[in-house]
Amino acid sequence: MPLHEQVAASIRRAISDGEARQGQRIPHAKDLAAVLGVNSNTVLRAIHLLRDEGLLEAGRGKAITVSGTPEKGALVAKVNDLIAFAHSRGYGRSELVRMIELYPAGIETISVTGAS
Repeated sequence: MPLHEQVAASIRRAISDGEARQGQRIPHAKDLAAVLGVNSNTVLRAIHLLRDEGLLEAGRGKAITVSGTPEKGALVAKVNDLIAFAHSRGYGRSELVRMIELYPAGIETISVTGAS
């Protein structure tokens, strides 16, 4: 897993575990990078990923705040796990989208060989 995704997973876990709460500020990218021992660009990529997922709010010159709830953080983590699992089994994006569209009752009804 790429380093920025590992950083994002760590922040996502903090949100889903309730350690980082909605509205709470998180350290600036440079400070997080220093604590984690990674390049600040790696942290910025993680922040952009989490912003796109709706878990963080960040803007140029603004504080980074948690915008997602623990429930949303947990859901996003599970979806990411599902995508990684499907990808490891050779399923592409279009196949996953088709599976989800075919099963409007919910993702739990999808049966993929080896998944339960």
